[in-house]
This record gives sequence, structure tokens and C-alpha cells, in this order.
Amino acid sequence: MGNGSWVATARQQLAARRDIARLLPRAGRGLVVALAAVNLLLGCLPVVFTVATAVVLGRVPAAVEAGPASGEWDSLVAVFGVAAGAFVARQLLSPVERAMGELVARRVDGRVFDELMAASLRSPGLGPLEDQQALDALRTAAREVEFGVQSPGRAATGLLALIARYTELAGSAVAVGVVFSWPAATALVVTVLLFRHGQRGGLRRYARTRSLLAADQREVDYLRELAGGAAAGKEIRVFGLAGWLRQRLRDTHLRFLEPLWAERRAVYLWPFVRFSVVGLAVTGAVFAALGATAHEMTLTGFVLVATATLGLLRLADHYPEADLPTAIGMRAHDAVRRFAEHVDAHEGGPGPARRPAAPTPVRAIRFEQVGFCYPGQRRAVFDGLDLTIPVGRCTAVVGVNGAGKTTLVKLLARLYEPTSGRITLDGVDIREFPLDEWRAALGVIFQDFVRYEASVADNVGLGAVGSLDDRATIREVVDSVGLSEAVARLPLGLDTPLARHLTGGAELSGGQWQRVALARALFALRHGSSVVVLDEPTASLDVRAEAGFFAEFARLAEGATTLLISHRFSTVRHADLIVVLEHGRVTEQGGHADLLARDGRYAELFRLQADRFTGAVEGVAG
Repeated sequence: MGNGSWVATARQQLAARRDIARLLPRAGRGLVVALAAVNLLLGCLPVVFTVATAVVLGRVPAAVEAGPASGEWDSLVAVFGVAAGAFVARQLLSPVERAMGELVARRVDGRVFDELMAASLRSPGLGPLEDQQALDALRTAAREVEFGVQSPGRAATGLLALIARYTELAGSAVAVGVVFSWPAATALVVTVLLFRHGQRGGLRRYARTRSLLAADQREVDYLRELAGGAAAGKEIRVFGLAGWLRQRLRDTHLRFLEPLWAERRAVYLWPFVRFSVVGLAVTGAVFAALGATAHEMTLTGFVLVATATLGLLRLADHYPEADLPTAIGMRAHDAVRRFAEHVDAHEGGPGPARRPAAPTPVRAIRFEQVGFCYPGQRRAVFDGLDLTIPVGRCTAVVGVNGAGKTTLVKLLARLYEPTSGRITLDGVDIREFPLDEWRAALGVIFQDFVRYEASVADNVGLGAVGSLDDRATIREVVDSVGLSEAVARLPLGLDTPLARHLTGGAELSGGQWQRVALARALFALRHGSSVVVLDEPTASLDVRAEAGFFAEFARLAEGATTLLISHRFSTVRHADLIVVLEHGRVTEQGGHADLLARDGRYAELFRLQADRFTGAVEGVAG
């Protein structure tokens, strides 16, 4: 390795240590100083024990010759007390150090987790949460910080633990140098540091290789979760997939492990053979020189040099409390920083609001020549989209899968911003309104609406989280969507957690969950949402059930500005305005009867879907 490489490596190590040290104040300066002092003491005590033990052995002959009542015997007992005290003090301090280290690690990890949560929640849109690189960083950070095995907190305590190790190293080297030979002490220290370089460098290479295999690690985790979870349990058993799944898991795991095995051999086999040869040569030379000069030394000096030398060589080993945590622990914090950078890079934030509040809609919401392309993709979802959503009426947007219906809702909710054009409310660009206030004016239920592991009341009330305590309105909307009887049968009524694994919990059917989603939208409407959007929340229902659901929603939200999204043309016929979205543009719009009379795209797709539905019904009847 050239001088340049050595210098670059040294700089990287110093930078890594500096980054870890910057985390320490998050645990509290008092606690960190106390833990550093404890580690310093733990490093001094083995040196004190070694010196005192050598002195004890050196004084034994004189004490034995003089007898128990002599001053030599008293001196021997006094030094023995120092050695015993150092030994006992170390045994007492070790659990204290572990407890304090655990507290430091938990505090640091807690702050890092807060940083991660802040980064994930401060994004105004969905861009970072749908970016694969950002998601990789998020998963890495969350996993390491949550389980705390090799976390930033462990890296911080590992750095402090090095104080004890290197204090002992320095003390033992000084003992050898003062009593025996400074060149010998220097050679032993260099040998120890050579082994330490091999250990640390190997861990860094191993960690780098492991990070490059993140995709395989994700697949292994996915297959394990698939095999052990209940979600896929039915299909695995019915289709006899257990053998296939075992083989797939084995192949993927080997694809993950084999490069790690190869790297471990490259890092720890031949390099450590060379290190061992050097270590044996230096140790042999030191002990040979010690043997050659032993007749010139006192018994105390001889024992001290021998035991200090062995203690130094022991310090060339792997430090479990420090090496792996400091080599790998910062991966999670680096992942947090990468994720935060991705968040900050996406969209650049919503920009300052120019108007103090989002007014109640009066005339219309318009998409004016809107163009949009998802980050990292070339295909434009919209290119010059013009769409008018009249206020106080029910508008349905229909189209085949991939037409851009859900993207339209994301843009309306400002989860993404248009790449061109604008969306206006009564002629004012919605980006001029405060983001939180604009979203508060919307009540959106997506196709993949969240089934919160919370009470029925909370699942409904989260449509307007500031009004969760409005039980009267919650009961009202639950009753209006036809859920009152089902809720009455639950163990705790509205307070029943909707998850079987929770105490007193229960699960709802798919249709009942659809009604909970409808109640959530209506609760938002009752508490100030002036525009309510249903983005295919009934996609899993059959045509008749979905048509009934939308008809019921239109009745309950009559007079409000509502937007219904569906890929089924036959289920939205009662909407005031039907918009056909195709290839990112509006191809037709009007009432159901008008669109059929035009005999255009809407009529064609309506008849096609109706024929399929009729055929399916006739097949079942036959």
C-alpha cells in the first residue's frame, strides 16, 4: 500500500471517529464525561494490577525469609492489597460501564431516530417515499436504529470503550519501556497496531461488501417474512409452494452469503498469516532479549516485563465492545443523512405561501395545461391536461388502468407538484395557499386506504384528526353508512380496536372496511373539508356493490364538491359530470346520457364493460 493510500485511509478513519464523536453530546455531556472517566479508570486498573502483581512476586522471597511478623511481610501484604483492590475495582466498575454505555447508546439512538422521523415526515410530497435509493437508506437506518445491534449509539459507546483499551496499551508499553527497553516497547506497540489495522480494515471492507449486497438482503428478508407470515400462508399451502419457497430462500441466501465468505477469506486469512509471522518474530525477539538480560534484572522487573508484554499482545485481538460498532454502527446514521438529502432534493419544498388561507371554493377547481412526469421517469403521465371540477357538484373521473386517475388525485392533494401548467381554485394557483390548509380542505380516501390498528372511532375520526373527540358526529356518520349494527356487535363498540392481536380487538370484513373509509370521508366533510375525493376505494368490490357504494356516497355528500375516481364506467352514471381520462388527457366529458348519445369512447367502453358483466352473470346463472 502506497503512502497516499495510507494517508487516505488515516484521514477516513479520523473522519469516521470525528463523526461518531459528534453524536456523543446527544447523550448529555455529564453522562458522556462520566463514562469517559470510568473507561479511563478501567484502562488504568489492569496496569496497576500488573505492576502490583509483579511487585508482590518480587517481594515474596524476602517476606518468606523474614517471616510474618517482619516489615517485609507487611509490605508484601500492602502491595497485595493494592493488586486485589485493582482487581475488585475492575470487577465492580465493569457492570457500571456497561449500564452507562447502554444509557448513552439508547439516548443517541433515540435522537437519531427522531432525526429519521423528522426527515421522513417533513417531506411535503411523496417523492422521497417512492424513490428506491431513498427507501433503501430509510430501511437501513430504521432497522439498525430500531434493533440497536450495530447502531449509531453503539458506535458512540464503542468509541468511548477504546479509551480503556488504549489507556491499558499505553500503560503496559510505558512499563516495558521504563523497566526493560524502549525499542522493545515500541516494537510491541507497532505489532499491536498492525494487528489492529488488520482488524479494523477487515471490518471496513466487510461492511462495504455487505452494503453492496443490500438488494439480496432485502430479498432474503422478504422471503423470510413471506414464509413466516399469515398473509401468504393460504396460497403457500394450497398451491404447495413450501418446497419452492425453501429453495428460493436457500438460493437467495447463498447468493448473499458467498460474496461475504469470499471477502472474509480475503480479509482475514492471508493478511493475518502475515501479521502472525511478524507478531511471532517480534515477540520471540523481545522474549529472547528478556531471557538474555534476565540475570541483570530483579525478579519484580522480570515478572513485570513478561506480564506487561503478554498484556500488550492480548490487546492486539478483536475488541467486541468497540470494533464492530464503530466500523458499522455509523451506517445507520449515514443512511439517515442520505435519506434527509433525498428528502431535501425532492421538489425543493412547497415554497412560501402567498395567501394567508385557503378559501372555500366558489366556482371551480381547474387543471390548466398540466404536465407531469414522475421523478426518474421519462414518460409523461399528463401533457397539457385541462380539467374543470365544478364546485358543489359530483364529478366522476373514469378511465382504464394507467390513464392517470390516481396521479390526478396526488396532484390535487399536492403530494406532487405539476412539472408544467397549474391547478387553480377560482383562478388562484393552489400553490399560493398554505400547504396544510389546502390539504385540510380536502378529504381524500385512496384505493389503498389505511386500516389503522386503532379503535373504530379513531379509524373514522382520523378523517379530521383535530376533531377526534367529536363522538356525536362519529356516531352519526357510522350510522349514515350503515355500520351501526356491525359496530354494536363488537366487544367494545366504537372503542373496539380493529386488529385481532390487540386486547379486545376484532376484524371487519372487506365490505365493512369500505364503509369505514366512507365514514372517514364523511367525517372530514362534516369538519370543514370542502372537497371530498374517493380514489377507487371500492376496486375490490364487484360492479353492483361498487355502484351501490358510489350511489350511497353521492346521496350522503349531496351538495358538496365531490370527486369520484373509478375504472368502471357503469358505476358512476349518477354523477353530475363524468370525465373520461385517457392517455393523460380528457377525451370526453358530460352526463351519462349525453356521453352515451355521442357514441364515443365512453359509450364504447361502457358497452364493453357491460357486456362482460352481463356475460359473467349469465355464466353464473347457467
